[in-house]
Amino acid sequence: MTLEERIMEDLKEAMRNKDEATKRGIRAIKAAILLANTDGSGLVVEGDREIKLLQKLVKTRRDSLEIYEAQNREDLAVVEREEIAVIERYLPKQLDEAELEVILKEVIAKVGANGPQDMGKVMGAATKELAGRADGKLVSATVKKLLS
Repeated sequence: MTLEERIMEDLKEAMRNKDEATKRGIRAIKAAILLANTDGSGLVVEGDREIKLLQKLVKTRRDSLEIYEAQNREDLAVVEREEIAVIERYLPKQLDEAELEVILKEVIAKVGANGPQDMGKVMGAATKELAGRADGKLVSATVKKLLS
């Protein structure tokens, strides 16, 4: 079952259950898929492109959440948290910090990185290796820590 088919089934279920938070999150995913399918590139949204699309949706909501929390707008922050939770259901299981560190040490050894100057090489390889299983900011921070 493709992501698009899965979200359509989940949207129907959320409508039956009158689950507003889930409906908002799924409709955001559906809109992003529609935009990606009609962007003129001719590429189909599947596999890695699905993951990147979902990660982008989560990232924009996390950025908004930070702003809302800084401005003490809890009413808007709640909406963002709910949508993040819904969108993350469709992403692969996220790695915890310990698992991430083990994988990044392997990537650093594979690439042959010696210090902070090799961060670009490590990040390129790590991004391919992790493929949506970890947040980019967390990966970057962990790589910096390991290369220092």
